[in-house]
Amino acid sequence: MKRSRINRVIKDMEALAKENGFHLPPFCSWTPEEWDEKGHECDEIRDNKLGWDITDYGLGRFDELGFALVTIRNGNLKDPKYKKPYAEKLLMLYPGQDSPLHYHWSKMEDIINRGGNDLYITVFNGAEGNKKLDTDVTVVTDGVKRTVPAGTRIKLTPGESITITQYLYHDFVMPKEGGPVLLGEVSMCNDDENDNCFYEQMGRFPEIEEDEPPYRYLCTEYPAAKD
Repeated sequence: MKRSRINRVIKDMEALAKENGFHLPPFCSWTPEEWDEKGHECDEIRDNKLGWDITDYGLGRFDELGFALVTIRNGNLKDPKYKKPYAEKLLMLYPGQDSPLHYHWSKMEDIINRGGNDLYITVFNGAEGNKKLDTDVTVVTDGVKRTVPAGTRIKLTPGESITITQYLYHDFVMPKEGGPVLLGEVSMCNDDENDNCFYEQMGRFPEIEEDEPPYRYLCTEYPAAKD
């Protein structure tokens, strides 16, 4: 994925957040030059991968399969010095863009449509061994429980949410018309390296072609703390 495209996506998401009255935390606007001067006081941001995350899953088809994301807060299951048992994210998807089918072994989350376009989430029950089951799925949307056939697409209009439990396969599917969507995620601790089971094998972070300087560092790019 070209750095110029990553930079453009971040600027688009900054504008969408502002348009919907969502104020991002200060570290989201730090420049690479500012990051180069940060010390150990910012270790929580580094260690828990807070900040920008733009991905095409290593497939090189961002317009079709990918998303933009900001991790606003997160605990850390591997480091006991971080006590937070919860996480919060903000996401953006463009019209016609999908995020792939996957489930989590450990994390439970709510996905909230914070504004912009509608979003569809396809649901299947999952099982160990990367199995997708052809059984009815019980879901909760804004506190209302219902049972739907496997493969149902749940529509979320702005303000609506869905609870995603462990082993519940889900994806994000955007309409081809209209603008981007701004999503919130409120969850248990997030661990992208160990808690994503994709139905089709793929990576998680992009390979970057450096065609221009970074506008913001991604959460995987922070320099070591300055002594």
